[in-house]
Amino acid sequence: MTDYTQITLAKTTAILTKTTTIAALILALAISMNARAAEVTTQHVLTLDAARTVIAAAEAEALQKGWPCVIAVTDSAGYLIALDRMDASPMLASVELAPAKARTAALFRKPSKALEDAIHAGRTAAVTAGYVEMSGGLPLIVNGEIVGAIGVSSAQPDWDAAIAAAGAGVLAARH
Repeated sequence: MTDYTQITLAKTTAILTKTTTIAALILALAISMNARAAEVTTQHVLTLDAARTVIAAAEAEALQKGWPCVIAVTDSAGYLIALDRMDASPMLASVELAPAKARTAALFRKPSKALEDAIHAGRTAAVTAGYVEMSGGLPLIVNGEIVGAIGVSSAQPDWDAAIAAAGAGVLAARH
C-alpha cells in the first residue's frame, strides 16, 4: 500500500467515524424527544358525587346564614356538572350568573373576583371578554391541581364569596 493510499484510507476512516458518531447522536436525540412527546400526564376529574359534596357544603353555609342563592359546579374546562337553585333565591339571573362565575374561575384558573379587581384597576378591556367579572367564582383545587370550579350568585357579593369558599373548602379538606 502506498503512502498516499494509507493517508486517504485514514482520512476516510476518520470522516466515517465522525459521521457515524453524529448520526448516532442525532438518532439518540430523536428517540429521546419522541419518548418525551409520547408521555401523557394524569389529570384528575371532578365526579358528580364530589360536585354534589361541594354544593352540599356551600348550601349548608347559605342555609345557616339565611342567604338563599344559586350554586354551580363545573369541571376544570368550565362545563357544568351540577347546579342547585335554592328556594327563595332572590334573582332569576343567578341561574345564569352562578355557572358563568364557575366557568370564569375554571378557565382563568383564579377567583372570578380577580377579573373584577383588574377592571377596577383600569383593565377595562376585560369587560369585553365574555366572562363574568364578579365575586363568587373559585377554582376547586385538590393537591395543587384545579379539578373544577364553584360559582355562587346570591343577593350580595360578599355572600357569594363566603358560600363559594365553604364549598371549595370541603373538597380541599378531604384531600
